[in-house]
Amino acid sequence: MPTPDFVATLRTHVGHDPLWLSGVSAIVLDGDGRVLLTRRADNGKWAVVSGILEPGEEPAAAAVREVAEETGVDAEVLRLTSVDVTEPIAYPNGDVAQYLDVSFVMRATGGSARVGDDENLEVAWFAPDELPTPLTATSALRLAKALAGRPEAWFRRP
Repeated sequence: MPTPDFVATLRTHVGHDPLWLSGVSAIVLDGDGRVLLTRRADNGKWAVVSGILEPGEEPAAAAVREVAEETGVDAEVLRLTSVDVTEPIAYPNGDVAQYLDVSFVMRATGGSARVGDDENLEVAWFAPDELPTPLTATSALRLAKALAGRPEAWFRRP
């Protein structure tokens, strides 16, 4: 489901005006250290798995759910890697949103990589030094933070 029902309901009230939403991003690694990426249907670019939290949903649970729904891969959360605020994003349909993004490094535990919904055109594994192009700028940033080897999460300090 590309747009959660609760967001569609909000859109009936606010139209295309900006929405502040909570999202998650998943940097999923397999046993060989490859990264799982999807090629998005809306812009044709490669990206880490990401999605919107449902009301009341825990971020780590949302990341596990999004990975399974979008790629068919089962994964477990290893650690939080970053908390960021995105720039406002304008979608092809005119909707505007800005996200509080919570990113996790995850380990694949089963399943097989496949396109699981209409949000993506392709799903594939890539070595970190052989990432495909075009890659979304936000995914490049999330991957750099996740793969930097820091034990603590990145966040902007006040």
